[in-house]
Amino acid sequence: MAFRGWKWLLLLGRQSGLGKAWRSRRGSPSLRWKRCCHWSTGSSLDPEVRAFLEENTEVTNSGHLTPEIRLRLLTPHCRFWREKPDLWPYGDPFWAIYWPGGQALSRYILDNPRVVKGRSVLDLGSGCGATAIAAVMSGASQVLANDIDPIAGMAMILNCELNHLNPFPITIKNIINSEAGNWDLIVLGDMFYDEQLADGLHRWLQKCIRIHQTEVLIGDPGRHQFLSHSIHSQLHKVIEYSLPEYTRQENYGLTSSIVWSYQPSNSLE
Repeated sequence: MAFRGWKWLLLLGRQSGLGKAWRSRRGSPSLRWKRCCHWSTGSSLDPEVRAFLEENTEVTNSGHLTPEIRLRLLTPHCRFWREKPDLWPYGDPFWAIYWPGGQALSRYILDNPRVVKGRSVLDLGSGCGATAIAAVMSGASQVLANDIDPIAGMAMILNCELNHLNPFPITIKNIINSEAGNWDLIVLGDMFYDEQLADGLHRWLQKCIRIHQTEVLIGDPGRHQFLSHSIHSQLHKVIEYSLPEYTRQENYGLTSSIVWSYQPSNSLE
């Protein structure tokens, strides 16, 4: 099965299995990893996993909205573009796709560094880490990247290296429904692919805003699950970007991606 078909399975997975994982996971890494939830240097990286990712991803800065950022991604030049999905040994590589919502957020931050400069930023569901990287490049005082996949944590550190940045802290525990962290800004892209997960995000983000006056920016290309959710009535459109042709082709007709400011009512729903 070509990766284009595999990517379709990944898109479906974001609406089912991965949503379930976000709802239930409590941050336990795979057996290859130490039982901890944070990395900030390259010293703890598994050499075997590093070698596998370096061999089976391509370093690219083309075909997406942020050519300033180099990333390790799965592309047509990679072996696993053609291999069967079940041959990938580390679980579905959602992090290896630069999703449109994350592209829009990263582009917006790079073009408007004042949004993050001198502020603490949480990148929720960080994936490849591009938005966290954009925040560091734009002068954020503190950045934490969060993704429940420990391999995504590895990929983020590799991507920091590609962009000549010191790795930012990364947590792989599920922080949704935990205590509201005191962040100046929370950014999240392409996270509204599952109704129950979206409901949990809605409640947790409202709590962060109510307790800490946190600002929230959401990136999404207009998927049905996002547009039909009740959160949509509490969003303000910040900017819309036309997607590059390569990203359009790999996202089945999506032509643009939008950054939204989340401005919920004072009372929790």
